[in-house]
Amino acid sequence: MEEPNRWRPMRTAPRDGSRILVTIRPSEQGPGAVDLVYWSNGDRFGGDAWRSSDSAPGRIIEYTEPELKCWMSLPPVSVDQISLPPAWEGKDDKELDGSGI
Repeated sequence: MEEPNRWRPMRTAPRDGSRILVTIRPSEQGPGAVDLVYWSNGDRFGGDAWRSSDSAPGRIIEYTEPELKCWMSLPPVSVDQISLPPAWEGKDDKELDGSGI
């Protein structure tokens, strides 16, 4: 059985609208971070893309594939652990079998 709470390459992320955690790559706008996202097949507010769960009509937060490093399914709810896991900080995307920029 595969370990459910581990970072995986973005190419394996579900594109069915379910919510997942992603590591956002560090950029000139800030360090890497974790966000809760879902895949959107596009609508009148935007095209096919990963959207932050903080999005709302008229205020869509979208991520392109190169902005996202890896993904993880949502961890089970635990009263003792109410925090997001740290962003993946590996030295090389090849550790995840990812493509990178």
